[in-house]
Amino acid sequence: MKKTFIYLIRHGESVGNRENRIRGRFDFPLNENGLAQANALASVMRDKKIEYVYTSPLKRALTTAEIISNNCKCPLYVDDSFCNIKLGPWEGRLKSEIAASEPQLWKTWINDPESLFFEGAETLDEVMDRSLKGMEQLIERHRGKTFAVVSHRGVLKPMLSGALGIQKPRFWRLHIDTGSYSLLTHDDSHGFCLMGLNFTEHLQGIPLVQEFE
Repeated sequence: MKKTFIYLIRHGESVGNRENRIRGRFDFPLNENGLAQANALASVMRDKKIEYVYTSPLKRALTTAEIISNNCKCPLYVDDSFCNIKLGPWEGRLKSEIAASEPQLWKTWINDPESLFFEGAETLDEVMDRSLKGMEQLIERHRGKTFAVVSHRGVLKPMLSGALGIQKPRFWRLHIDTGSYSLLTHDDSHGFCLMGLNFTEHLQGIPLVQEFE
């Protein structure tokens, strides 16, 4: 029975995180603190026997992945399956501004995010479907191997929920910090198993923005 080990990594901090903005596909780069988080991640990943790194194409994820790939001396691939949720007209805006200008939609995001839908945006279910399909393709390609996926909160949470069969409402049942990693395994007998969520011990001494909305 071949067990596949998957390290799920959230990118380092960006200005969008620091300023409490909706990120989506707005291409925020890592800030100075995010680079420190990425380098701390790379140090701890060096001993995980990672053979491949896959990443979202957005700069904050791609830069994080490049630092990890270089430290682990393994190939890096960009995969659109793990690009962040598309949030159209919300992207780049302050959360407080959206809450004030579109209170009903913001209330849905806070209380029932899987029901959130507006023109130009993806739903969380759509994100779950595409990211989980991408994950299953990687498992088929690298069965019995160890690889990492660098992505975003808006992808990792629905993808994990789908892998583990967490029922709606599910988005707010998992917490994943910037610069953190989680460990998921897969085998043909048991399917997916979450071995650990939101490891941040490598970030001691590095500021961490807490996001609960």
